[in-house]
Amino acid sequence: LEEAMVGADIFLGLSQKGAVSEAMVASMAPNPIIFAMANPDPEITPEDVAKVRSDAFVATGRSDYPNQVNNVLCFPYLFRGALDVRATAINEAMKLAAANAIAALARMQVPDEVAAAYGGKTRNFGPEYIIPAPFDPRLIEEIPTAVAKAAMASGVAKKPFFDEAAYRHELRSRLNPTTSILAGAVESAKSRPRRCVFAEAEQEVVLRAAVNYRNSGYGEPVLVGREAPVREALARIGVPDPQSYEIHNSSVSPLVSRMAERLYERLQRRGYLLRDVQRMVNHERNIFGAMLVELGEADLMISGVTRNFATTFRQIRTVIDPSDGHRPFGIHMIVGKSETIFIADTTVTERPDATQLADIAEQTAAVARRLGQEPRVAFLSYSNFGNPPGEFVGNLRGAVKLLDERGVGFEYEGEMSADVALNPAMRGLYPFSRLSGPANVLIMPGLHSANIAAKLLKELAGGVVIGPLLVNMNRPVQIAPMTATASDLVTMAVLASTGVVC
Repeated sequence: LEEAMVGADIFLGLSQKGAVSEAMVASMAPNPIIFAMANPDPEITPEDVAKVRSDAFVATGRSDYPNQVNNVLCFPYLFRGALDVRATAINEAMKLAAANAIAALARMQVPDEVAAAYGGKTRNFGPEYIIPAPFDPRLIEEIPTAVAKAAMASGVAKKPFFDEAAYRHELRSRLNPTTSILAGAVESAKSRPRRCVFAEAEQEVVLRAAVNYRNSGYGEPVLVGREAPVREALARIGVPDPQSYEIHNSSVSPLVSRMAERLYERLQRRGYLLRDVQRMVNHERNIFGAMLVELGEADLMISGVTRNFATTFRQIRTVIDPSDGHRPFGIHMIVGKSETIFIADTTVTERPDATQLADIAEQTAAVARRLGQEPRVAFLSYSNFGNPPGEFVGNLRGAVKLLDERGVGFEYEGEMSADVALNPAMRGLYPFSRLSGPANVLIMPGLHSANIAAKLLKELAGGVVIGPLLVNMNRPVQIAPMTATASDLVTMAVLASTGVVC
């Protein structure tokens, strides 16, 4: 073995601990690939390799080292692709297709789930990341698709399908319940790409979202930040063409004078001097970003990861008005494996009156319909149809009466407690209820209960929470939570760009 290692490019070991020495590794060719896969201890550890050379690519079978060679990366997805086309055998072409798909994934942008599993540390293709992590959500889409296509090409598939886009969608849906509910919005976004302002582009999570937004075909990201740090960060996360991204620095942008003039016309009778407005445009990224949308330099905007909702909303409202005749409000969407729930108003109106509650219900139902859900609206309370009575129950009853008068085309009922709204057995105690099934649009009596409920569900229930989604603004703008992932930001941008929330 010592002689064979001299000048070798690759070592593939399935033997025992200590079979390879530091001297052997030192004798290998430049940039050697060392797969030391003996278990429980490898032929040589990555630490021992690092003692004698820094250019090696090392993989082991251990999860506590980078580049774990793990069967779970291959076998479940290899069999998935084979089963889906009723393959009569698993041949070399299918195995190679799986291997090539895994190798290609390692070179792609790393998703949030992988970064989170590494304690938030960014992973890019290189010596410590040549194999995708077992929890990479893209494995279930990429590998079975490659295997199925190879099975068909090599003649062993008894059930060739092949609408590749539909198959990929089905695979994604197995892992992520949001895939199905967002499918229409995603396809619409791709068919009509739009320019999206990412107002906090010096944040890495925002840059990842911007790259994902472009790479997914949703449109062009418009980045707000200092050019040098943003381009350096793009290169750091593995973007091959940082110079191709459009970046606006509000401190030196040639658009500032035009923005200040427009904004001063809007604010001059609200106590602002021209110099105040110029300072705001120069120094407040949310105001600058909103002005890009207002001037038509971009189609939509997303912000929120560096400042809380209230602060960001106040800044955006300085520039952009609500939709005519409407009051802005927020929706949280909770996506489970078998149902999707919409909760409103989770962000804006502290104590809505009957008219506001009716409006919130009607517009949240419209959002649910645009996402393919048939709305069943419940006005929630501690009281069920007057028992026990309470001071604020009147607003809920008034909202129900207003919907009666408007003749809306969806089911609604209230006031009712959450268990009556969601539990068929409890609802059976009230046979007069107009709901034909569990409610999926929950209208809360006030901001406190709505916001608390949405956040409790996010922390405790285990489903996917999307939002808050801002509704009723005159331009498509969304304010993400400060803990948003890149995937969250892209989802919100897609929903805004397609008019699902507007």
